Amino acid sequence: MAKVKYYYDEDTLSYRKIAVKKTDYYRRILFSFLGVILIAFFGFIGFSQIITSPSERAQKRELENLKFHYELIDKRLEESSKILSQLQERDNNIYRSYFEANPIPEEQRKAGFGGVNRYKNLEGFDNSGLIKNLTKEVDILSKQMVVQSKSLDEIVALAKEKEDMLASIPAILPIKKGGFYVASGYKMRMHPILKINKFHKGMDFTAPKGTPVYASGNGKVTIAQRSSTFGNVVYIEHGYGYKTIYAHLSKIEVKKYNEVKRGDLIGFVGNTGLSVAPHLHYEVHKNGIALNPINFYYGDLSLEEFATLQETSEESQSYD
Repeated sequence: MAKVKYYYDEDTLSYRKIAVKKTDYYRRILFSFLGVILIAFFGFIGFSQIITSPSERAQKRELENLKFHYELIDKRLEESSKILSQLQERDNNIYRSYFEANPIPEEQRKAGFGGVNRYKNLEGFDNSGLIKNLTKEVDILSKQMVVQSKSLDEIVALAKEKEDMLASIPAILPIKKGGFYVASGYKMRMHPILKINKFHKGMDFTAPKGTPVYASGNGKVTIAQRSSTFGNVVYIEHGYGYKTIYAHLSKIEVKKYNEVKRGDLIGFVGNTGLSVAPHLHYEVHKNGIALNPINFYYGDLSLEEFATLQETSEESQSYD
């Protein structure tokens, strides 16, 4: 039962009952109801912030897991970038320097991606910032790896070419040590048959007839035939501008177009053509110019042996 309220009326000097209007009554009820609803609403909002649903908790765990993996991948990318930087430094300062290749400019190695926004399709997601940054790092690292991979391919090709070149240079004696005597070297001398002063473009190795003669470098036989001056003669093209000639052979063991390796048997010492005694006439040419063969025996001779051979070649007489 609602309390009845009174007020003191000074005119009548008595207490009178306070009459409540119906509109005020209903207004109070309405405000009370609205107050209850607001309290319930804000209470629900606050409670929902504290107490989350299983799906919301799963999403939160997934987000935390995603951030953890991002940090892990970012760390690995940083480590990979450091390793790549070290490889790039060795590539420019050691590998490319050794093979006389120009270093790759830093701006070429670390050039970015110009033009349109490559990552526009990654925008609009909850974690767009993380995804874009990670994708950019991967793209930059991938591009640097492509540049480095091409550089290493080039280095491998240069190494292979240098290996082929070193194997092709005529770097050994055409007759084994101990099996010959140097009759004449690379010099002006009196031709033993023509009796005129003529420059001797090669080196004559005096040896018994039938002494094996070997290719001094890898190459291809371009001539293997009898000549009026050189007798039985073999020409080998070694590539890189090098050519060798083996003359006055008693027998030829190779044919034209044969591929030969350094040290392969190509014939035997003889006395064919314009020759006065069994010997091998040997020449080395580079880019069409006859060079002194004695400078190409570094694969066979010690310094002392080289000095002795040089002295002998300057004092001896030609046999062709």
